[in-house]
Amino acid sequence: MPQPPTPPTLEFESTTPYEDYVRAEILSSLQHPLTDDPGEPAFLVTTQVMELWFTLLVHEWEAAARALRRDDLPAALAALERSVHELGALNASWEPVARMTPVQFNRFRSALGEASGFQSAMYRRVEFLLGEKSTSLLVPYRNVPRVRARLEKALHEPSLYDEALRWLARRGHPVPRAVLARDVTARYEPDPGVEDVWQRIYAGDQGSDECRLGEWLTEVAERVWRWRNDHLVATRRAMGAKPGSGGSSGVAWLEKRAAKTVFPELWTARGRV
Repeated sequence: MPQPPTPPTLEFESTTPYEDYVRAEILSSLQHPLTDDPGEPAFLVTTQVMELWFTLLVHEWEAAARALRRDDLPAALAALERSVHELGALNASWEPVARMTPVQFNRFRSALGEASGFQSAMYRRVEFLLGEKSTSLLVPYRNVPRVRARLEKALHEPSLYDEALRWLARRGHPVPRAVLARDVTARYEPDPGVEDVWQRIYAGDQGSDECRLGEWLTEVAERVWRWRNDHLVATRRAMGAKPGSGGSSGVAWLEKRAAKTVFPELWTARGRV
């Protein structure tokens, strides 16, 4: 005879083990809308959820970079694969606010003051890992020593792409010396020699370790582009060409960001295979 299903445990000495692990009560207490508008909570929660996804992406890409440094490609690819799915969830986070009309957004926009996603320290770490670096990007955090120290450390560490190119060099690929020795605190700039390396990789064995790494990096780059583009579209829909918060030019600034290619030679090499 089949055994009857066992009911879940309902009695606990204090808080539930679920609460102890997830800290759901703390998470639910962090929403403090500044207006009574019913659309603001969706905007606030969406923004907070994105911060959690940024934190997870930093975790994954730092793990991938460390794995590449120790020549552990399987661990690096596993972290990149996880991050691709996480980027998909991050991109889906736009849905609650992506259909907001200008009137709906304007009901609470003034309450944001000078707050801007550009000021997100965790998103800055995401961008640093993608090679989008500049010492000027530390300026907003000059009065927040703990945050600035973490960003300063991230600024001086090689990006995920830097570590991938160093791994290729150790595998015998002719990555230019200037690229390997570049100032990692500066924005990564495309190099014809790196494009040549990727072109030869893609023209060769499609099942090679190098090709597999290139494809997972390309997946990451594509999902990042989609996130930037979704941000642009959501902003354009909610506020048109108005100036953005935090002093930016709004849509014009986001258009410039969306046009930037992550891991550029992985894309340009494709036209030469």
